[in-house]
Amino acid sequence: MEENEEQSELSLEKGHSAGDSFRLHIVTWNVATADPPDDVTSLLHLNSLKSPDLYVIGLQEVYSGPLRFVSDLVFDNPWSLLFMSALAPRKYIKVSSIRMQGLLLLFFSKLEHVPFIRDIQATYTRTGVFGYWGNKGGVSIRLSFYGHMLCFLNCHLAAHMKYATERVDEFEYIMDTQTFECEKAPRIIDHRLVFWFGDLNFRIQDHGMHFVRTCINNQTYNLLWSKDQLIMMKKKEQMLQEFEEGPLDFQPTYKFDLNSDSYDSSGKKRKPAWTDRILWRLRPKASTHDEPHGNTLDASEVKQLEEDKEYPLKIRQDMYTSIMEYSISDHKPVVGIFTLELRKMYKTPLVRLQAEGDWSADIDAVVLYSPLQPFPSSTWDWIGLYKVGFTSVSDYITYTWVKDDEVAINEEVIQVYVSKEEIPVQGEECMLCYYSSTLQCIIGISEPFKVHESKVAIEEGLVPEKVNRLDKSVASEDLWN
Repeated sequence: MEENEEQSELSLEKGHSAGDSFRLHIVTWNVATADPPDDVTSLLHLNSLKSPDLYVIGLQEVYSGPLRFVSDLVFDNPWSLLFMSALAPRKYIKVSSIRMQGLLLLFFSKLEHVPFIRDIQATYTRTGVFGYWGNKGGVSIRLSFYGHMLCFLNCHLAAHMKYATERVDEFEYIMDTQTFECEKAPRIIDHRLVFWFGDLNFRIQDHGMHFVRTCINNQTYNLLWSKDQLIMMKKKEQMLQEFEEGPLDFQPTYKFDLNSDSYDSSGKKRKPAWTDRILWRLRPKASTHDEPHGNTLDASEVKQLEEDKEYPLKIRQDMYTSIMEYSISDHKPVVGIFTLELRKMYKTPLVRLQAEGDWSADIDAVVLYSPLQPFPSSTWDWIGLYKVGFTSVSDYITYTWVKDDEVAINEEVIQVYVSKEEIPVQGEECMLCYYSSTLQCIIGISEPFKVHESKVAIEEGLVPEKVNRLDKSVASEDLWN
């Protein structure tokens, strides 16, 4: 970790402010096909005084039986719904997700950052050489966060003690073969910052069961580190050496009896292991010469070097631990909390938009928007109307195509109509989002505003004049059902 900190310190050149700090909460958990728990407060640290800016949740072995998997293709799975329902009231939205059979990766952001998260792509790689189709592999989400290219890779690698080399081979295969439609960072390794996590399945070798359990009981975890396969493999594998990991100062997270904190008591009595890990790689700082040949950098490398100096990025791990209270799986979840300190490459959203005048279902409504910077607009761009507390981009009340309904006021401000038939009769606290089809992300969000109850509907007896709190809570529950 010292080398990484030194590297990130070096990128903070004198005269350049590091800028803003952002808190990132990463979860990895092999859930062993279990249904979600009732409460994820501890898992997400929802009672913490410091709320994260970003949540990244990687699950392995999410139940993918035929009926469940088919339904999940159309609807969000129970795990995604659980996290969305926990985070939406706190003003987080699901920005992206990807699922490959039992592997699931979710990316959530505080609403205020969403217009600055761009170039979002998700992909997957199967490596099921030792299992069934889609049983092992990696899923990833990459994006630019205030201009900085980040990639999150959730892996489930080959099991069993003897397959340590195969696990490294699988990881390197995923790193080599996953590509993105992005000139700036077409491969995982091109990103400024990569997080690699999941059930990596590395075991503790050589030490016997008695010694391992004694170290766990005495909390002398450091006596086991030298025989942890991932730590051992890092000494001889160049790609692994570029990844950093915090100290394993928590008890091994596998394998537990279900609904207990006791390690495997079955006939197999598997040796405890740190199978569930979170690592990161800050892109090495380019030097003025290409060592060891002394070749001068090409134009793209020079540009990268200048960008690294002007827009530094620093990472600090604040916590790395397991959450022992969850016992629905034979794995315990692992949480890593990080602080990203970076200088924003842009501070203005691409579009500003607002609701014009009073809104209700009695009259067509007007949206005003103005491009603040050039962006690749499209006839497939749309503006969505959302309830405050919405869960994801697709969780809109209604939307209108920008090009179909717009009327230009002047060069700066453009007017778009929303049909009254599409506006909620009952009234809601709402907001507007501009979705760019080309960039595949939200690029502008309005301030919240009130959609009033329809006076016509009230007069005709179609809605109660006052919606009581119970009705409101029932209405919000419809979001999850």
